[in-house]
Amino acid sequence: MNYANKYNLTQEQSLFLAKKKWDENVYCGMRMENRAVTFPQTQTILNGVNVPNVQLDDIQAILNMRDAWKYLFKTINEPLTIEYICELNGYIARNEALEWGKLRKGIVGISGTDYKPPIPEYETIKAELDEILTSNTTATEKALNAFVWGARGQFFWDGNKRTSLTVANKILVANGAGVLTITDKHMEEFNALLLDYYNSGISDNLKQFLYDNAIQGIEL
Repeated sequence: MNYANKYNLTQEQSLFLAKKKWDENVYCGMRMENRAVTFPQTQTILNGVNVPNVQLDDIQAILNMRDAWKYLFKTINEPLTIEYICELNGYIARNEALEWGKLRKGIVGISGTDYKPPIPEYETIKAELDEILTSNTTATEKALNAFVWGARGQFFWDGNKRTSLTVANKILVANGAGVLTITDKHMEEFNALLLDYYNSGISDNLKQFLYDNAIQGIEL
C-alpha cells in the first residue's frame, strides 16, 4: 500500500513544526510506556521546573526524551543508520535498562503477547533498514515502515517504541512530511493494534491507523 505524503514542507518549516510539537511527542512517548504523568506535568518538567509527586524515574524518562529530540534536531541531516538509532536509544533508555545505546544480546518478552523477538543481528537489521530507506516509496511510508520494524524488532533492552517513534520522526522531519504523534484519545486503539501486530506480524492495520490519526503538519 502506498502512503502519500500528507505534507510537503521545507526543512525550515519542518523543523519549526517539530520544535513546536516536541513536548507532545515526549508526552506521547510517556503514554506509550504507561507512565503516570500528565501533559501539563511533562511540559513543566521540560521547562526545567520541579513537579511534586512525579516519580524520579518518570522525570528521568522525560528528560531522556528531551535529550533525544535535541540530538535529532542537531543531526537532522545525518544519515539514518543502525549506529544513529543506537545513539538515539542511548539518550532515550539512559539509566532505564541493563544497557542502553547497544543492541541487546539476550531474550526479552513483551507484555500481553507470546511473541518473542529474536536477538538482533547487526548485519540482518542493517539490511532491513537499508531496504526500508531505499525502497521506492514516500517519506511517510518509509517512516511508518521504520516505526513498525523497530517496535516489533525490539532491538534494545528498553525504550524500543520511543526509539522507533523518534526514528520515524527523523525521516518525516528531514523530508518535510510532518511529525508522528499519537494523542491521548487514540492511545488505547494504538495499543490494541500494536498488540495485534506483535501477535500476527502483519502491520497493515497499525500503519493505516497511524497514517489516518497520528501524522500532523502545517496547513499552508
